[in-house]
Formats: sequence, C-alpha cells, structure tokens
Amino acid sequence: MAGKFVLSKAKNGKFHFSLKAGNGEIIATSQMYDSKSGALNGIESVKKNAPGATIDDQSDKAAE
Repeated sequence: MAGKFVLSKAKNGKFHFSLKAGNGEIIATSQMYDSKSGALNGIESVKKNAPGATIDDQSDKAAE
C-alpha cells in the first residue's frame, strides 16, 4: 500500500498535514498553516521536491 497525506484542522483553526507510510506510521508532519490552501500547497511542495532529495547526514557533528 502506498503512503498518503492526511490533512487536518487543529482546534486553533489552523491546518497541518502528516505523511503516513503504507503501514499507517507517521513519517513526517508539517508546520501549521493559516489556510487550507496553504497546507495543500505544502503537500504539493513535498511531492514535487522530495523524490530527488538527498540525505545531508549531520549526525556525527558535535551538538552546538
């Protein structure tokens, strides 16, 4: 089963989305958006930009 974006409205009236893996596990969450259209634009941005995203592994750097 493919992953999916889940769009939600918070109690404060703002919108956000989660990206769920095929097994239902949440693998990413968005910032809060003032409008539904803003959240939908955020989803489109992730869909557009993530397929070719590289990994910037900074896990071995000292904490600042």
